[in-house]
Amino acid sequence: MRLAGRRVLVTGGASGIGRAIGARFTAEGACVALLDRAPMPDAVTGILCDLLDAAAIGPAVERAAAALGGLDGVVNAAGVDLMRPLAEMQPDEWARVIGVNLTAPMLVCRAALPALTAAGRGTIVTIASGAALRPLPARTAYCAAKAGVVMFCKSLSIELAVRNIRVNAICPGIIDTPMWRESWEAAPDPQAELAMILDRYVIKRVGQPEEIADAALFLTSDESSYVTGTALAVDGGRTFH
Repeated sequence: MRLAGRRVLVTGGASGIGRAIGARFTAEGACVALLDRAPMPDAVTGILCDLLDAAAIGPAVERAAAALGGLDGVVNAAGVDLMRPLAEMQPDEWARVIGVNLTAPMLVCRAALPALTAAGRGTIVTIASGAALRPLPARTAYCAAKAGVVMFCKSLSIELAVRNIRVNAICPGIIDTPMWRESWEAAPDPQAELAMILDRYVIKRVGQPEEIADAALFLTSDESSYVTGTALAVDGGRTFH
């Protein structure tokens, strides 16, 4: 029960990494509220919110804090991907990727700040990507947004240290989520595509959402009490291989 008594908001909690984090945190004793635009498991506090609706984010975070009786932690796990060469990129596509992956975490953190400050200590973990550390072709919007997340977390960690709030990012490699499967299965030859992807990795397999949840658990628990401003790569060795 490494998070006993903690009150944590997790965005993107309906599926993939966010859902795995919510389940793991609950198993470790946390009271968890999930925020997503899609329906969430009935067993948790679920709050519907479209993270592209900037005006809706503040009230949604406030409802989560009220439902949990405060906030001790936030995990920004919502995200969207886009494979698009720059010559074909449309402004609204760029805006959507930046909006969900970078602007929304800022708005969630800003809205959660009063509750985290009132708690006397807090943690913020944002899911970035290995693409923030090593670029990918035809993903300029995604890479730019995730690189922005890393620097956002580093800068915010300095700003919030005086409030006893730690801020960190996680940079996953390829993870078996609905978002990844949608992209992978759309390839002309999915198995050849997977083989090409895994050739970049030291650990020759796709990661699981639960492995990212383990990293989020570490960065939210007291086991990481001297860790802030880091970008933790959980990527099977991709970023150095």
